[in-house]
Amino acid sequence: MNYKNITIAGSGVLGYQIAFQTAFHGFNVTVYDINDAVLEKSKTKFNTLSEAYKLDLNATQEQLDKTYKNLQYTSNLAEAVKDADLLIEAVPENPKIKIEFYEKLAKVAPEKTVFATNSSTLLPSQFADVTGRPSKFIALHFANTIWIHNTAEIMGHATTDPKVFDELVAFAKAIGMLALPLHKEQPGYILNSLLVPLLSAATNLLVHEVADPETIDKTWMKATGAPVGPFGILDVVGITTAYNIDKIAAETTNDATKIKTVAYLKENFIDKNKLGVSTGEGFYTYPNPAYKAPNFLK
Repeated sequence: MNYKNITIAGSGVLGYQIAFQTAFHGFNVTVYDINDAVLEKSKTKFNTLSEAYKLDLNATQEQLDKTYKNLQYTSNLAEAVKDADLLIEAVPENPKIKIEFYEKLAKVAPEKTVFATNSSTLLPSQFADVTGRPSKFIALHFANTIWIHNTAEIMGHATTDPKVFDELVAFAKAIGMLALPLHKEQPGYILNSLLVPLLSAATNLLVHEVADPETIDKTWMKATGAPVGPFGILDVVGITTAYNIDKIAAETTNDATKIKTVAYLKENFIDKNKLGVSTGEGFYTYPNPAYKAPNFLK
C-alpha cells in the first residue's frame, strides 16, 4: 500500500472526521467541498476535534500541530485530486448527487486514483460504471465519532480489483481503524444490518405504547451489558436519519407501523427540532443524558 496523498470529498458529519483522522495518522490530506464558505466551517469543526483527540486519545499538541500541517483545502475538484492516490467520497446520501459528483470526478482524476464511497445505504455497484474505473472503486464505511468507534467496513462490488480491496484494508489499519472486510455487497454493511433492526424494534415498542424510551433503554442496557440503549443510539445517529429511513420504508411498503412511526417522529421530534445530540435534545437532553447517570439502572 503506497498511498500518501488522500482527498476527502465532502466535509460534512463524517467527511471532516475522516479527513482529520487520516491527517492525524500522517497522510497528506486535501479536503474538497463545493465552496470556500463550507470549507471554512470545516476548519472550525477541526478545532473542536482537536479537543476531543486530546481528551479521548491523549493526543499531544505536537501531534495535533502535525495534523494541521497535513491538511489543505480547496473547492476546485481538479486541484483537489491532481496528486490523489485515494479519494474518499462523503457527499450527501443522494444517488443523483453522487452520480453527478462521480461524472465530474472521472474527467479530472489521475489514472492512479482509487475511488472509495463512504455511503451507508447505497451499494458500490450502483455507481461503479459512472466512476469510469469500476475495478478501482470500492466502499469504505466509517461509524460516527471515528476516533473512538474506529470501525472501517470495506466492501467491493463484483469487479473491484482484489489488489485494490487489500490496499483499502491496509489503509484502514494505517489510519487507526479496525478493518472489517466484507466478502460480498450487503445493503447496510455489517453494522447497520445489525443496528437498524434493533432501532426499528425499539421505535415499534414506543409508537405502540408498550413502554417509554427510558424503560426500553434500561431493558437493553441491563440485560446485555450495553453502555447505551437504542434511543441513546438514535440520538447519536441523529433522529433525522432514522426519520428519513422510516419515511422511505413507509412510502415503499405502505407498512402501517412505519407510517405511524414517521408521523410520531415528525410530530414529536422533527417539527420541534429535537434531533438528538446535535441539537442538545432528542429522546434525552445533552450534554448530560439520563442514561449516563449513576442510578439509571437502579
